[in-house]
Amino acid sequence: MTLADTTLKPELAQTRAHNLDVEQIRRDFPILRQTVHGKPLVYLDNANTSQKPQVVIDTLSGYYETYNSNIHRATHLLSEKATHAYEAARVKVQRFINAPAKKEIVFTRGCTEGINLVANSWGRKFLKEGDEVVISWMEHHSNIVPWQIVCEATGAKLRVIPINDRGELMLDEFAALLNERTKFVSVIHVSNAMGSVNPVKEIVTMAHERGIPVLVDGAQAVPHMPVDVQEIGCDFYAFSSHKMFGPTGMGALYGRAELLEQMPPFMGGGDMIRSVTFEKTSYNALPYKFEAGTPNIADAIGFGAAVDYLKGIGMENIAAYESDLLANATEKLSEIETLTMIGTAKDKASVLSFVLDGIHPHDIGTLLDHEGIAVRTGQHCCQPVMDRYGITATTRASLAFYNTKAEIDALAAGIRKVIQVLG
Repeated sequence: MTLADTTLKPELAQTRAHNLDVEQIRRDFPILRQTVHGKPLVYLDNANTSQKPQVVIDTLSGYYETYNSNIHRATHLLSEKATHAYEAARVKVQRFINAPAKKEIVFTRGCTEGINLVANSWGRKFLKEGDEVVISWMEHHSNIVPWQIVCEATGAKLRVIPINDRGELMLDEFAALLNERTKFVSVIHVSNAMGSVNPVKEIVTMAHERGIPVLVDGAQAVPHMPVDVQEIGCDFYAFSSHKMFGPTGMGALYGRAELLEQMPPFMGGGDMIRSVTFEKTSYNALPYKFEAGTPNIADAIGFGAAVDYLKGIGMENIAAYESDLLANATEKLSEIETLTMIGTAKDKASVLSFVLDGIHPHDIGTLLDHEGIAVRTGQHCCQPVMDRYGITATTRASLAFYNTKAEIDALAAGIRKVIQVLG
């Protein structure tokens, strides 16, 4: 098999100027200096989790070494320092995605928790039997399962936007799904399995014409391109720190204040209340109504450091560099005759998901690992995508701004070696 004719052709890609000193950037990431099985590490599993620059690592250490304390609950100096740093991180995240107000940023454990928060809080209050929720065929399981659970609890139905052979949403089919029963739309911004970039602004506009709120799963978009939630127009936008060079177990949910005000708390406990009696509890203001218990203070502050790091490089520069890198990688992999790309959308982010004739992806990943190349194999929490293409799994190489063309060459050479050994 060969790559489909619709695959992004490097000669058609516009090379944009970027101002990245990639070698200097690589020096910021200590983990990239190591060897794996005696080979220099080539880390191409960024869609799963990204590596952390030294500044993020130092920020975490600095918190624990100098001002480790709980927040919002004490008047001593360490608590005041921790509170200030925690809330400063919220403002950094707000400005990074151009959210209108600090109170519209809810800290979560990640994108998955953000989606679950909306599904449970908004969905259980407003959905009823016969209502419909629209998602897409390319969703991560974290944007399928929460809605299935809520639909089962409320009697609502889940409707699915189909995708074409290139891995693009079929907007005419989306338009046909929208009707008076449609109460919510939840779609991914960038497919983690294929790299397809969805026209979320257009999707939001189509939904809003019918008064339907929209959540966007931005986990794979925020690390790779400028994101402006006001320009997109969405009502909710969820994403994770660990995919954008920050700590694990941390993320954020943007929600329009008027909607968040209408939603009940997702969890109960300390700090999300104004007052508690055995007869009645009154809840705290936004965003604290949705942040029960002691939060992930250190990682929130580290999240803020990651945002600062990305802003220092410039998201436009990152997007331009990764676009060129993706074009180069697409060209190199297209020369491998027995390789077929899964996902050839016209608008793609830096994901290359592929299969090789007669070779299981797990075997590919194992042999590439012995060449020092870290990729992801499996269904990528997107089983419906695999079913759509009639396959069980893919090998996925996902790029970041610290990857290089030399590493793309190593990947292509590694794949050829896999074919020699197992083909």
